[in-house]
Amino acid sequence: MLSGKKIILGVTGGIAAYKAAYIASALVKRGADVYVVMTEHATKLVGEATFWGITGNDVITDLFAPPKAKEIVHVALSENADAFVIAPATANVIGKLANGIADDMLTTMAMVARGLVICPAMNVHMYENPVVQANIERLRGLGHVFVEPEAGRLACGDEGIGRLADPERIVAVVEGLLNTATKDYAAKRVLVSAGPTREAIDPVRFISNRSSGKMGYAIAAEAAARGADVTLVSGPTEIAAPEGVEVVAVETVREMYDAVTSRVGEADVFVSAAAPADFRPVAREQKIKKTEHLTLELDRTEDILAAVGKCKGRTVLVGFAAETQDIEKHAAEKLEAKNLDLIVANDVGAGSDVFGGDMNEVTLISRGGERIALPRMTKREVAKAILDCVSSKFLEEPN
Repeated sequence: MLSGKKIILGVTGGIAAYKAAYIASALVKRGADVYVVMTEHATKLVGEATFWGITGNDVITDLFAPPKAKEIVHVALSENADAFVIAPATANVIGKLANGIADDMLTTMAMVARGLVICPAMNVHMYENPVVQANIERLRGLGHVFVEPEAGRLACGDEGIGRLADPERIVAVVEGLLNTATKDYAAKRVLVSAGPTREAIDPVRFISNRSSGKMGYAIAAEAAARGADVTLVSGPTEIAAPEGVEVVAVETVREMYDAVTSRVGEADVFVSAAAPADFRPVAREQKIKKTEHLTLELDRTEDILAAVGKCKGRTVLVGFAAETQDIEKHAAEKLEAKNLDLIVANDVGAGSDVFGGDMNEVTLISRGGERIALPRMTKREVAKAILDCVSSKFLEEPN
């Protein structure tokens, strides 16, 4: 996704500096050429060798270090970079950037950059300080992009907003900004379902499955990056919401059914990437005590995709077939039975790392019978391939 892109990663002296290593690694895995610039305080928290080992490039720290080439490093590198990310961005550095102060290598390079992706991380009271908020708004007004911090327990023990955004979320924002594809989904409404569901056995137990939601979240992020108005109906996951996507949180199949069917009529595309349970137990009102044997009575749950397929109208329907045998055969049967336009067949049998993993290997099967076998690739790349297929085959023609 980022092959050939030159990205500067600025690391400041916040306690979350160690997470910058994860960001650097994720960018490199996506093909980017990453250059890390660190403040002096950041070097007290993470060693330069860590970033050198990840990126293969010299780490930049000293404004007055002798240059290794005739070009002026802080000017040439910043001018030629495709993106300049600062993560974590402390209140101190945000204040400097907002007021034109350039007193170290990072802030000096930032002054040359055309645009910044700024990822704040600090104590909740610092983040909420009116001065910090004013500085953030000033930088936003200048066109810089912010990846908002997340809420939770902070290193100081306080609870609140201030944690550095999830590294994958930060990388997704960079991917979106550098996505050179045309905005082929501009003015389109895309509805995506993702993740597992939970069906109660008793007040403390439930039936679920191994779906992580990563595939659905990748599709939602890719659609948003291509200009779509995206709604993501999500079962329980630990994934941060993609930027620019409305998330509707659900838990049970019934809740997912209601959320999807009430919205799908307004959607141009519905991608059913969720893994809703096929059965729900007849729930007990009291906790079941441990016994040697237990028989659960199960009822069928609502079939969301079949219900949508019966009254699909103009909406392009994309389903998934997670199978363990006769993959393409079962997928083709599901496509016909549920009146889909496209189905994504993938093997989740023994030895597969699809559930919970970052990679996938799928075959796209369209209503006309065309099959496109994709090589093993990241789920974001699979998402791109799916949306490419939908755009070329269905959105350019009347449905």
